[in-house]
Amino acid sequence: MSEAIQADTPPRGLPKAPPNGLVAAILLAFLATAGLFYVNIMAAIVDGLVSGIGLTEAQAGQIGSVNIYGAAAGALLSVFLVKRLPWKALALVCLVVLIAIDLGSIAIASYDVMFPVRLIHGVFGGVLTGTGFAVIARTANPDRTFGMLLFVQFGLGGLAVMVLPPLAPLYGTQALFIALALFSAVTLVMLPFLSAYPAKAKDTKADGKIQWTPMLLTLLAIFLFQAANMGLLAYIIRLGLDYGLERGYVSLALGLATWVALAGPFLVMVCGLRFGRLRLLVAAMALTLVGTAIFHLSGNPVAYMVANCGTGITWGFVIAYLLGMTAEFDKAGQASAFGGFISKLGLASGPMVAGWALATDGGFPGLINLALVGLAASAVVMIVPARMLDRKRALADD
Repeated sequence: MSEAIQADTPPRGLPKAPPNGLVAAILLAFLATAGLFYVNIMAAIVDGLVSGIGLTEAQAGQIGSVNIYGAAAGALLSVFLVKRLPWKALALVCLVVLIAIDLGSIAIASYDVMFPVRLIHGVFGGVLTGTGFAVIARTANPDRTFGMLLFVQFGLGGLAVMVLPPLAPLYGTQALFIALALFSAVTLVMLPFLSAYPAKAKDTKADGKIQWTPMLLTLLAIFLFQAANMGLLAYIIRLGLDYGLERGYVSLALGLATWVALAGPFLVMVCGLRFGRLRLLVAAMALTLVGTAIFHLSGNPVAYMVANCGTGITWGFVIAYLLGMTAEFDKAGQASAFGGFISKLGLASGPMVAGWALATDGGFPGLINLALVGLAASAVVMIVPARMLDRKRALADD
């Protein structure tokens, strides 16, 4: 079947992308990314809130966190809405609301107003992302579509963090929020070209009981890993500037690191389970800890670049395996859905805790050390479920 857009509805309707083709994968990637694209440029947003409208480091981090907390709540809400409402209509409403809120945020200069507004934005963004994930699950090749999702997020996110931070001191936050609104607007234009993707009747009975102990350990590892990484990433621009780097170089380093990070999920696809999970995760977490520690040398431009690239690769690598592990402990798939929710909670909690940490005397060195503690704890926690799955797989092979 041709990958080009073709009609799969009545002749007078708009042409649709083949539901399981490459074009559809790209469109669905945009759909699932639009609601959370601000996470990919979180460092630029936090920097823009500080340098653009004069918020404190802690206030900017709290706004970033509440945006993601709202997304976590919206993601849970979408589980119920997508079963009861037409998904295209739901996505349409969410995109329109997101565009309106992002454009309205340009005129807001008060922390007290920005906080609830971004919370509402997060809820609608979470619903949109959850809806996008539900539709992706209905495709014939969801793995490929999720891979495309990562490429869209890292690729466009890398471009955004290269272009947007230098504009924040000149234009305040308006450049950031306009960029978010434009992304949603492009996704809105793409929406009519997606096929219907009707839900199919599936057996919802679990294949065996949930293995609670290893599953909960995996969820805890996900939370700690995401919180530690995001807490540092949200302030990574401010960290570079604090260590004396030029803003242009900081933006370049982050943009290149985001693109280099594509190697992480690519390596997951190459390695699969051929080497088991435990050895790969231990090696990746060791590199993560080393890369994070190198941020202490951020006064050296090369060290800052290496630290960003290294931790970017391992972030995508480790989280892919951790989310995959949740499915092994619950064949019904409920744990995987909850794993996504826990992941968002971790992403939201990181900047909040980091903002509080920066308000102390520890400064950015203290923040780096806090991230190291969180990552080390995550590494210890994930060992048990990873070893259990490797042993289970070895027995099955025998």
